[in-house]
Amino acid sequence: QLQLVESGGGLVQPGGSLRLSCAPSGLTLDYDIGWFRQAPGKEREGISCISRGDGRTFYSESVKGRFTVSRDNARDTVYLQMNNLKPEDTGVYYCAAPQIRSAYVCYDSPPQIDDYNNWGQGTQVTVSS
Repeated sequence: QLQLVESGGGLVQPGGSLRLSCAPSGLTLDYDIGWFRQAPGKEREGISCISRGDGRTFYSESVKGRFTVSRDNARDTVYLQMNNLKPEDTGVYYCAAPQIRSAYVCYDSPPQIDDYNNWGQGTQVTVSS
């Protein structure tokens, strides 16, 4: 069974940058991968995804132009580069994958929680001065 491990979170000042990593344990990361975040007191929301085949990407309006998702097949890792961070980006960030490797869940709309079955433990991102 695919297990995912996120890393790279931390405390950063507004305007700063962080790069989150999502790595697999048990299987390769040859899946559509979604990034989600959950701010304190709010529901988890999908903010970005990258497809397994052609590497198509999607970004929600709240992160478009500031975040970049990428995949390094040699390292079998997906990254979320976050620039110009704002206090409202604070939250726990999760990467996730669908249950079936061939499932097409990264399309031109926000990732949906119900499409993803394999979740990492999350990594905390805090943007504060």
